[in-house]
Amino acid sequence: MRVGGPARRLVTATTEAELIEAVREADAAQERLLVVGGGSNLLVADEGFPGTVVLVRTRGIEVPHESACGGVSATVAAGEVWDDVVAHAVEQGWSGIEALSGIPGATGATPVQNVGAYGQEVAQTIAQVRVWDRLEGRVRTMFAGDLQFSYRHSLLKDSMVSAGEVTPRFVVLTVTFSLRPTDLSQPVGYAALATGLGVDLGTRVPLSAAREAVLEQRRARGMVLDADDHDTWSCGSFFTNPILSREAMAAVRDRAAAHLGPDAPPPPEFPAGDDEHVKTSAAWLIDKAGFGKGYATLQGRPAGLSTKHTLAVTNRGAARAQDVLDVAREVRDGVEQVFGVRLVNEPVLVGLQL
Repeated sequence: MRVGGPARRLVTATTEAELIEAVREADAAQERLLVVGGGSNLLVADEGFPGTVVLVRTRGIEVPHESACGGVSATVAAGEVWDDVVAHAVEQGWSGIEALSGIPGATGATPVQNVGAYGQEVAQTIAQVRVWDRLEGRVRTMFAGDLQFSYRHSLLKDSMVSAGEVTPRFVVLTVTFSLRPTDLSQPVGYAALATGLGVDLGTRVPLSAAREAVLEQRRARGMVLDADDHDTWSCGSFFTNPILSREAMAAVRDRAAAHLGPDAPPPPEFPAGDDEHVKTSAAWLIDKAGFGKGYATLQGRPAGLSTKHTLAVTNRGAARAQDVLDVAREVRDGVEQVFGVRLVNEPVLVGLQL
């Protein structure tokens, strides 16, 4: 986002031991602590952070065992750049995370919010996560079943708020992925991606083709960082797609018909993992509530919606964190007024409230 103030104290951890020691030192001094991977999913207050910020810069990808039957078990250090990990997997012929190409940030952050895109999410491949448990003062191994994965959520994310502070109980050290040794992608599960590849949904394509198609989709939406393109100066999607009860979704349809006219297309609906709920599109709600691509941006404000994608709140070059928050709040409140749905921010707000 290129916004937010400075840290009072900054520590860069390049090894696992340094990471644990930096956290223990801050806790022993009873300092406020913020652990940062790539920082791509953070919105930090203009006043900065009045405590210790630990930058996770650990490195390493280990594959202790590989077999055609059991798959590939790849253990990745938390500080590894996520897209580099995806690129490496594609090069090695490891399938399972190719649709997550182009997502910024560090590997240690991926299990926290169960990173996902284009029909894949890391919960499908994560076997275990090693963490430093600040409460118990020890290294723990947490298996996939322990992490309570759901849509853009996990037990790790739940642990990030303590007494009103955005600070993690569990500091991710390594993430182990179970990947499949094959040159073909997992079945394409996203309509726009299938269209871009010229295949039917469910088709498997070469890993390199899947990765490039995903990157092409993300570039078209301003979701691959380009220093010269302010549409990419964002946290990606600022709001998650709402998951609603079927009764609440029916109310949204009624409101949409009243707002747009009875002949207008209804809001989109997608499976949400159970029979009682459905997922709808935050981007659709934002657009139909009157916040189209370029909202606030085209009026010359310092922050505004991307001209390519209504879900991205962007820094137009001179924005402050408060400018970003102002636009996000206008969009959230406007959608709630029109459709009765209160959108939830995806990035973590530090020192700010939406």
